[in-house]
Amino acid sequence: MMLGFTRARSRSAGLAGAGATATALILAIATAASPASAAPPPGHHHGHGATLYVSEGAARVGNGRSPQTPLPSIQECADQAQPGDTCVIQSGTYEETVTPPRSGTSTQPITFAAAPGAEVVVSGAEQLTGFTPVGQTQLDAVVATDPFAANSLFSQAVGAGKIYSVAADLGDAGGEAQVFTDETMDIEASYPFPGTDLLDPTVERADAGTADATIVDSTLTRPAGYWNGARALTSYWYVTATGTVASSAVGSVTLTTAPPCVHKVVPTDTWFRLSGKIGELGHPGSYFYDAQAKRLYVYSDDDPNGHRIEAKTRDLAFDLSAVSNVHVKGIGLFGATIRTGDSSTGVVLDDIDGKYLSHYWDVTQGATDCGANVTRGVTTSGIIIKGTGNTIKNSHLQYSAGNGISLGGYGNTAIDNVITDVDYAGTYAAAVAVQGHSQTVTHNTMARTGRSGINLQWNGVAGTTAGPDRIAYNDISGHATLSVDTAAIYSCCSSHMEGTRIDHNVLHDPDPRPGGVYPFGISGIYADNGMSDLQIDNNVGWGNHEGTVELNGLGTGSHDNLVYNNTGGMTLFYVKEAGQSTGTKIVNNIGPITGLAGATDGGLVLSNNLIDGDPLFVDAAAHDYRLQAGSPARNAAIALPGVNDGSTDPTPSLGAFQYGAAPWTAGARP
Repeated sequence: MMLGFTRARSRSAGLAGAGATATALILAIATAASPASAAPPPGHHHGHGATLYVSEGAARVGNGRSPQTPLPSIQECADQAQPGDTCVIQSGTYEETVTPPRSGTSTQPITFAAAPGAEVVVSGAEQLTGFTPVGQTQLDAVVATDPFAANSLFSQAVGAGKIYSVAADLGDAGGEAQVFTDETMDIEASYPFPGTDLLDPTVERADAGTADATIVDSTLTRPAGYWNGARALTSYWYVTATGTVASSAVGSVTLTTAPPCVHKVVPTDTWFRLSGKIGELGHPGSYFYDAQAKRLYVYSDDDPNGHRIEAKTRDLAFDLSAVSNVHVKGIGLFGATIRTGDSSTGVVLDDIDGKYLSHYWDVTQGATDCGANVTRGVTTSGIIIKGTGNTIKNSHLQYSAGNGISLGGYGNTAIDNVITDVDYAGTYAAAVAVQGHSQTVTHNTMARTGRSGINLQWNGVAGTTAGPDRIAYNDISGHATLSVDTAAIYSCCSSHMEGTRIDHNVLHDPDPRPGGVYPFGISGIYADNGMSDLQIDNNVGWGNHEGTVELNGLGTGSHDNLVYNNTGGMTLFYVKEAGQSTGTKIVNNIGPITGLAGATDGGLVLSNNLIDGDPLFVDAAAHDYRLQAGSPARNAAIALPGVNDGSTDPTPSLGAFQYGAAPWTAGARP
């Protein structure tokens, strides 16, 4: 156990609603042989759908066979559980990583479920106790190693009795530590202090910059040398990078390496944050971790021992990477996540209430290309689903430096989930990051993301035949809070998408950071840099700078994309030269189209679009885009079976809603 940590086995779960909707378990009665690789424990009568019980803090003499003799940890139940068995878990916080040693079967899964009405949390954090006030003697010791800590926010806060410390080993990377007070994430001491809203941070923008990575800003008033060795988080356009300050003066800092890719220091558009200096510890909700001394300092208006202070110590709540046919239902996650493996199948995650799934700040700076600056966390953060035939559903996921969900492998499903406040590190992570192929992402609600709601990439899976993804009936809003040149649903670059269909999504109200670059490239659906073989139909968007659909043919060209019956307008980039958009059809859409001039020269077909004039929506101000009786969009579409069926008119309507048909809805369903 790490110095300064204590486990709190008596604490009730803090994630409201985790397991609250769990119903009585209906257990299958069947017979199944245990896998040869995992023999049953002595005396266990496997294969009969046994129920085992778990209770936080239970006596270790319990055998788990009754509520009166529960096992004290979920792992001990996992060790015993055979195909068809269920571990019923009572309320509590379980500080462990559960690694089942065996799989269930397709007809007899192994199930981990919250007891009816129970609030169960599996936590990746451990409590810190024994904080003591920092006085003059300790301040003098800090100043002896860092003279700039004198006459700083930190020294002022020490004088005011606001700083406390405790011995704690949180690793060697200070910027990667994650600390919580009463289940809310604290923020590392930094300039400017960003506040505690991870998706709406206070930022400082460079007044000027140079090619040699110098940030010039009049608010940098600390003495020369103060920022030497500090970490610098910088962001411009679509690239976030973490560098190191080589030298500093009043009014400027110079990094050891110039920001990579397109990400240069651009006046008023590059925003930055500097951290790693204890002198900045002077704000409520902040901390500083001294990785060399293995000591944590916190700013607190009262004795932190009266609060629950925790630090992340484990990445995983459930490690399912070596098993299949395991169900997890009604479980809360805190400061940890769940992953499956490349061979996993039949895993079902149902009614998961997860907070602070993944955390990181350092985004390694590449020398010449984007590299890790845009990709960190895309495949390794959030709920990580690999393998095939696995599902996450009915879950509520909030807060992650990276993804809410990562779908790798093929043939996996994310359905009826609510995902918010993710990608606060500002990379290409997303509420749902889709890799592999043949994935299904439907009926999810996503809001407040650093970049995109869905990041749709394309990767082959060895030994499989590629198939289309289905991205449908999702409600995505509040995207692009930390990045531009993105979309609610973003895909890139130069991939053949095998007929992937993006349909019936509601994409609205992006929230780009104010005061910086104009909202370039922010759209509802963005097929960027030469994507081909997509069908984009029946989507609705509003508030997106580039419209509901954006096609960029730069690269290999925008070929064979079918853009049908969308509402909200669109933008066409680089589709004008011969062959740049061969086979692409833009038909039956409603809304203005920018970039039309010369577009058909690239091979693109435009037909039956209502580009100008009033479509006579029922109530556009209230975002009701059904058609009034007098709408010019009625009886105006080319009939496309399976796309614009349902109109009560002889001929289908333009746009995403057919006249007279029951309107469709998007987002997670109750």
